[in-house]
Amino acid sequence: MFQDILLASLPASWTDVFDVDHILTYVLAFLLISIFVMLFYNRLYVFRERDMESLGKSQNERLALVLQTGNLRLWLYDVVNRHYIILSKKGEYNKEYNPVEFSQFFDRDDFEVMRSKIFDICEGRLMSAKVSLKSFALSNGEYRSYEVNMSIADVDEDGKIKSLLGIEHDITDEVEKQKKVSQLLIRYHNVFNTSLIDMLYYDKHGVLQDINLKACQTFGVKAREDVLQGNFLLVDNPFFSNVNGLEGMKDTRSTSILDFEDFKEKRYRTEELGLKGRMYYESTVNPIRDEKGRLQGVYMAGRNVTEMVESYHRQQEGMAQLQQVTKDIENYIRDINYALRVSDVRMVNYYPGSYTMEISNNVDQAQLHLSQLRCIRLATIPFRRKVSSVLNRMDHRTPHALKETIETEIRDKKGRQIWLMFHMVPMLDSEGHIERYFGLCRNMTDMMETERRLAVETAKAQETELLKQSFLTNMSYEIRTPLNTVVGFAELFESEHNEADEPVFVEEIKRNSNSLLQLVNDILFLSRLDANMIEYNKGDVDLALFFDGYCQLGWSGVGPEVKTVVENPYECLVVDIDQEHLGMVIQKLCTNAVRYTHQGTIRARYEYRHKELAISIEDTGRGVDEKVLAKVFDRFARNDDGELCGTGLDLPIVKALVEQMGGTVELQSELGKGSTFWVILPCTAKTLQKKREMIL
Repeated sequence: MFQDILLASLPASWTDVFDVDHILTYVLAFLLISIFVMLFYNRLYVFRERDMESLGKSQNERLALVLQTGNLRLWLYDVVNRHYIILSKKGEYNKEYNPVEFSQFFDRDDFEVMRSKIFDICEGRLMSAKVSLKSFALSNGEYRSYEVNMSIADVDEDGKIKSLLGIEHDITDEVEKQKKVSQLLIRYHNVFNTSLIDMLYYDKHGVLQDINLKACQTFGVKAREDVLQGNFLLVDNPFFSNVNGLEGMKDTRSTSILDFEDFKEKRYRTEELGLKGRMYYESTVNPIRDEKGRLQGVYMAGRNVTEMVESYHRQQEGMAQLQQVTKDIENYIRDINYALRVSDVRMVNYYPGSYTMEISNNVDQAQLHLSQLRCIRLATIPFRRKVSSVLNRMDHRTPHALKETIETEIRDKKGRQIWLMFHMVPMLDSEGHIERYFGLCRNMTDMMETERRLAVETAKAQETELLKQSFLTNMSYEIRTPLNTVVGFAELFESEHNEADEPVFVEEIKRNSNSLLQLVNDILFLSRLDANMIEYNKGDVDLALFFDGYCQLGWSGVGPEVKTVVENPYECLVVDIDQEHLGMVIQKLCTNAVRYTHQGTIRARYEYRHKELAISIEDTGRGVDEKVLAKVFDRFARNDDGELCGTGLDLPIVKALVEQMGGTVELQSELGKGSTFWVILPCTAKTLQKKREMIL
């Protein structure tokens, strides 16, 4: 019908020229093709979006798998805001922390090392850095160890660094494994080097690899390293010349009589080691093999029994003189008893088998029998651990001599606690085993009292000299300016002047005198800090009560266009801290904020976290130039206009006080935008009660 209407509407001449049926067919075909093409590209775009989304999801899953498998964590450091941003396992932003909050995850000293590396990268001194650090102790008292690799993550159009990427790897298991291996090696070397017998180790090729100190003494070795580097062979050792071959070697125990005249060949090196004469030697050879029976090395042990053999010979020869020797011993014992009584020295015997100690003033009879517990309780509390350690070493029959000086609970006639010096040596039985420990006990009370008094007087003299030097050094630098001003205006009174100017002269003299007095007070206090003469007395202090008061003292000179705000989030916070010196720190920081803030806001706040008190003083003043930022805590530091910061000693006093109280102080500042001081002090909260709602 549409075709008929169209044909009827066309002039007759047009119907003769155009075939309307074909034209309509072409138009419909073109419309259908256009619709098909549009649907095709629409589906193609949808499929591509799905593929891109699937690819992104797959990459995120791969990243999460890598982070989980490698036990890794990612974070970013924003250079502009100086904030740390933790990334999730899918590489997305998770949480943002300021430096103080982020430092709570790690050991403070390790975190400071990491921050210094970050600053080195930001300032272009390093391209990347790697640091190792520990976390805070977990609830079970354990620490986690981490290795952090830091590198540049993003830069702006000018090439300045915008952010850094930190890859944090948990290496606790590797550190523990390395520690166990180190401890095992230390035990091996201690046993090997402290053994009372000669010990040598050869590798599977029969080349000397290790030798202990006792063997060096026996074999005449003067430089142990030279021997280990000298390619000494097992087959060339005259002490083990009876060993035949390496492969068929078995455990062997032998006793040899060596005449070094029979080993003159160069390969034995007897002349090089200085071995001469005859030696009686007992030795044991132990080859070490793997599960398949292949030789891995050879351990050899032995001892020089020449002295013992010769002693036996001398014993046989000396039997005829036994009676005379016995008489001499009796006389010797009598002399010893007399010497002990005269010199106030006691003999001591300790028996590891029965855990008892005997003390006497003669050789024949013991005066006191003491158990281990009694020995420990006779010592004062600081020395009981040392006494217990000495007794424990003797119980384990240590072969070394023992010498200790102990303060006892016993008092002499003057009321002084008696100091006793014990010198014990092991005594062997007929089989060479430690049977007991014998020694002498000497009264050292007079000597220890003299040393104590000498130490006290020496410390006082050193403190006086240190205080004098510190005072002169600090005072001579900046005290001249206000003093010269006072003298100059005072001299103007003696010269010709206008009486109307006298109030100005008086005002300048008063102002500079006050400045001079404040400077002298600060110098004296800083000198006492330098000499460690400040006493810090911790006590239970409710910070919620006095924090506002110290802030108000520091803000006493604030201008009318400056708003002061104290944020006190606690109803009650009782901590053990030095109230006097903490108040001085808060007051000086608030005064410093008032000095450079002429309009805007000064805000003070505090918070207790992880056994640390965090205090911040924030202002919207003119801030500190980046070039001056590193020098603000120096003595007599000047701002970017060349002016002293107060007396020039306020911030150095704050830094010294905080550090001597065991804390840290930091400054974040930007020129024209203000400054923020952070003070972190260790303390323990006795009572903590937060407000339900904080009212600013």
